[in-house]
Amino acid sequence: MSVNSALTSNKYESKTFRNGSHMVSVFEVLHSLRRDDVLCDIWLQTDDGTLVSGHKLILVSACPYFSHRFNEIKTNLFPLKELDSTALKLLVDFIYTGKIIITEQNVKVLLPAANFLQLQFVKDACVEFLQLQLDPINCLSIRAFADLHHCSELISSSETYIKKHFQDVIKNNEFLSLSSKEMIKLISSNVLNISSEEKVYECVINWARHKIDDRYESLSELIEHVRLPLLSLEYISVNVFQEPLLKNNSKCKDYIIEAFQLNILKTKQHITIPQNIRNTPRQSGHKVILVFSNSKSHWYDPVTKLWQISPVISMRGFFVVLALVKERFVFAINNTLSESKSVKMLDIFLQPPCWVSMARMLTTRAWAGFGVLDDCLYAVGGLGESYNILNSAEVFDISIQKWRMISNMNTTRMELGVGVLNNLLYAIGGFETNVNTLTVLKSVESYDPSLDTWSPVAEMSICRAGVGVGVLDGVMYAVGGHNIDNYDHEQESLKSVEVYRPCSRVWSFIADMHFPRNNPIVITLDGLLYVMGGSNEQCLDLDSVEIYNPDTNTWSLETLPENVSRLVCGLVVDKSPYFITT
Repeated sequence: MSVNSALTSNKYESKTFRNGSHMVSVFEVLHSLRRDDVLCDIWLQTDDGTLVSGHKLILVSACPYFSHRFNEIKTNLFPLKELDSTALKLLVDFIYTGKIIITEQNVKVLLPAANFLQLQFVKDACVEFLQLQLDPINCLSIRAFADLHHCSELISSSETYIKKHFQDVIKNNEFLSLSSKEMIKLISSNVLNISSEEKVYECVINWARHKIDDRYESLSELIEHVRLPLLSLEYISVNVFQEPLLKNNSKCKDYIIEAFQLNILKTKQHITIPQNIRNTPRQSGHKVILVFSNSKSHWYDPVTKLWQISPVISMRGFFVVLALVKERFVFAINNTLSESKSVKMLDIFLQPPCWVSMARMLTTRAWAGFGVLDDCLYAVGGLGESYNILNSAEVFDISIQKWRMISNMNTTRMELGVGVLNNLLYAIGGFETNVNTLTVLKSVESYDPSLDTWSPVAEMSICRAGVGVGVLDGVMYAVGGHNIDNYDHEQESLKSVEVYRPCSRVWSFIADMHFPRNNPIVITLDGLLYVMGGSNEQCLDLDSVEIYNPDTNTWSLETLPENVSRLVCGLVVDKSPYFITT
């Protein structure tokens, strides 16, 4: 058979072959031709007379600016007076090679030039380079540079850096050169990583003294944004009240008087102090997990994976610590039958942090479920004083510091889980009494505070008492627990986890944890689910943390340090200097 007849048969199909290095080789040749001025048909001229040659077709195909402007010119000489000659050479080289070297010396001419020519890749690369260079000495100038050239991403990252490293930034001369408007913008931020509000006050006084003749008139406007009520009475008396710059300023004196009054009020009441921005503690912008055992409290930083002792005093005995109310008040409720009405509150921004007694609950309810919704604390179900399991629930209104009863649940429940999702309070699983025996539930019901009604929700796949509950990205997790029918029988602790999605209104399983966990601590932070402690089937406390990533449906495992044991409860708080020691 001839070659021609063989190739025309149906046995052979067409196939595309691609030379992966073709475009690279072509542009290498074009770049070489440009360097030698071969076949060039355009010369770009900067204000200093520098000429940069090129090929119109190449420049138009790679650069949006040239594609718009070359139609307007009739000659081969194109003036670019707006650009630095060094930057133009580097950018034309980039168009031909796809590579660019950014340095500390050229970045501040490259970024505006890339922005002008609409070369987004180079602009983004310059922004990334400057983000990596941020330090306490240059961050303010980089922020100003970003603002000048409308680089929103660089503005955001530099502002975040400044707030995170505020105490180091204010030590440098750049800080003293800020305008009063820039100072106000900086110190008015609610997110500022400081060891105390004293640092803000001191930086304002130092800034004003630097050019007192020019800055005295704006001092009262700055002091307005210093949160003087957060300072101690001693500091206000010695350092603020006696400050010569403030003595003859009537507006500043009003803020000082307010600080004195609110400090005195703190000694008498804790929650109902009149709220304004000046007595609202700043956030550091860095969240950590605060956990309690029966003897100590610790905090865990997921970024550094470090555990450290917290000065917050833990309370002995069994108790439940709830999520924050109004970002600062932590509630603890004794979970033993004899003391279950007892309620303690901790203001994490008070110095020193300490627990204070609050109004007692209306009903004895051991092993109840607790949740926070709309700055109100709910206590649901539990075991009553006559050893009967309850279907009642009550709510603590923090604004008036009183408990009141709400509608009863449809089912009696103790050792239940409670979750809050989409402005509803969910009661999940637990025990109920059935013919003098304890039955484990898989039923779920939700409470709508606007209607004061409980409604049935889809049941879980399996029965769970002692279940941990967490809510992450609009999904509710029921974690572990156990499903025995009676405390006299052998426990069957669970390592399974199921999730409830309101859109589908059904529960479904996700990957199992590594270990069965009864009464685990469940915390959500930065897109991850943390499950800490709990006990296994032998009622032994677990010394590990499991971390669930919903993107991969996988669990990772970390071991608790030896000095962190028998965890009782935990919650996410801001890494505030008021209660964290480093």
